Amino acid sequence: MKIKNIRAREILDSRGNPTLRVYLETEGAEFIAGVPSGASTGKHEAVELRDGEKRLSGKGVLKAVEKIEDVISPELEGVPVTDQKEIDEKMCELDGTDNKSELGANAMLGVSIAVTKAGAFYKGKPLYEYISDLAETESKMPRPLLNVINGGSHTGGGVDFQEFMLAPDEKSFEENLFRAVEAYHKLKEELKKQNSSWINVGDEGGFVPGLETPEEVLSLLGKVTDMEIVLDVAATEFFNGAFYKTKMGKMGTDALIDYYFKLVEKFPVIGIEDPLEENDFESWAKLSQKLENTLIIGDDLLATNPKRIKKALRKQSCNGMILKINQIGTITESLEAAELAKENDWKIIVSHRSGETTDSFIADFAVGIGSEFIKTGAPARGERVVKYNRLLEIGEELNL
Repeated sequence: MKIKNIRAREILDSRGNPTLRVYLETEGAEFIAGVPSGASTGKHEAVELRDGEKRLSGKGVLKAVEKIEDVISPELEGVPVTDQKEIDEKMCELDGTDNKSELGANAMLGVSIAVTKAGAFYKGKPLYEYISDLAETESKMPRPLLNVINGGSHTGGGVDFQEFMLAPDEKSFEENLFRAVEAYHKLKEELKKQNSSWINVGDEGGFVPGLETPEEVLSLLGKVTDMEIVLDVAATEFFNGAFYKTKMGKMGTDALIDYYFKLVEKFPVIGIEDPLEENDFESWAKLSQKLENTLIIGDDLLATNPKRIKKALRKQSCNGMILKINQIGTITESLEAAELAKENDWKIIVSHRSGETTDSFIADFAVGIGSEFIKTGAPARGERVVKYNRLLEIGEELNL
């Protein structure tokens, strides 16, 4: 099965901002991919190609549509859809930059996802199984991390930390999901008792209560569940170059590290994502040493970039990695990042973005690469729930 044509169109993501939908045509079949977009984006992520004009506040993606239809499609016409690595490498060659700024990581990723879907169809395999073949690993159901309280750049107010995630640990994915769903609704009722406006939700479906400190949020969660918790701090968002500016006051690096130590001691926090700013590899290593039994997770620090992952490995900065396919721009490079993590016993958390589509691809991707976790928001909002529902289907197929 060979590529006949690739086209694209501008659609809206879950925040109402423009993004891409890509259509890959072969003989007798068409494969569609939606491209996510982040709000809390690290400076080391591959570049989204945006129009930068008055229309849609400069966020339009018509230039990316042109790159797909006028540059990428002609070059890939006639190429077998199972040549994933060759196709992704060809796009990187056409782009010719270190950060995908010529073609746009959004344009390249949409094509790369569509190619993966087409390859699975051609091979007659479920998408997750085909991805396992590409990754040369075994499929595994991930443990879900459900973002039930939103803060930081996902809200516009509230607590500084960006996400408070429940981490259920039952025998099956289905049991995990529904245990967290019960806690989510119980949390909603508890918030409603305190203030009806607190049940408003942020970009990822988590509630946005009028609480200002992580202790307040963690204490509230302790009222409704005894589940373990993972935090996404997104510390770069409130770092001013000299110190961390929080609602609890100004904090230097050592003070913030001590603060995390106290949180882990007091609450069932098993993991902290982006606890420090995205370039301070040495302080990350200091934190990892102090919290040796806690999962220290790199997102902005790593940007799903093999070069930065290797640096973090040398510095012993973390022991877990967020894998966001749009941070790097192709499925092949995402698989390379995952392989690096696995070789060094890091935990992998496949992640959605705050600006999502109803494409459930990352559910199959997480299973296919055998990731330990997946984070895809609260058990609410269609663009989040579609991933969970797909994982329920896969779990039934695998009896896991």
